[in-house]
Amino acid sequence: MAETATLAGGCFWCLEAVFLELRGVESVVSGYAGGHAPNPTYEQVCSGSTGHAEVVQVTFDPDIISYRDLLEVFFTMHDPTTPNRQGPDVGTQYRSAIFFHTPEQRSEAEQVIAAIQDAGIWDDPIVTEVVPFEELHPAEADHEDYFRRNPEQGYCRVVIAPKVAKLRKHYLDKLKRP
Repeated sequence: MAETATLAGGCFWCLEAVFLELRGVESVVSGYAGGHAPNPTYEQVCSGSTGHAEVVQVTFDPDIISYRDLLEVFFTMHDPTTPNRQGPDVGTQYRSAIFFHTPEQRSEAEQVIAAIQDAGIWDDPIVTEVVPFEELHPAEADHEDYFRRNPEQGYCRVVIAPKVAKLRKHYLDKLKRP
């Protein structure tokens, strides 16, 4: 039976492109979560006034890929130590957050964060929020499958393509097409 993970780690285009490559991932929906405005638009979220983060909601088969595996990929693909920022993207909409759907997901997220922190991988403390999932507002249709549809666009070539390459290098055994 499929499970759902909702993650924020900067631009949703980046995370979508990465998670779509993983075996066991059935779908990835880009959207907005964690804010207070009803039915926010991309422009509203980018203004920082809605409190939403750009997120991906990943539907996955836990018999093929575990929630922990998804979190490990998540923490490899973004910097969890920069509050409200990922590279050139700045604002609360780009914060690092895990929106848990069950108490088990919350526990798993906290364990993974503690293990990463204890390992000393990052010089600065991890600032990833672990908060209950409330509601997903799907992004506008032009944000779905963005990297695949726009591989030559500047942001895709400079920011997203290197993340996909990093995934392919470090997680070859987890890819749909090794």
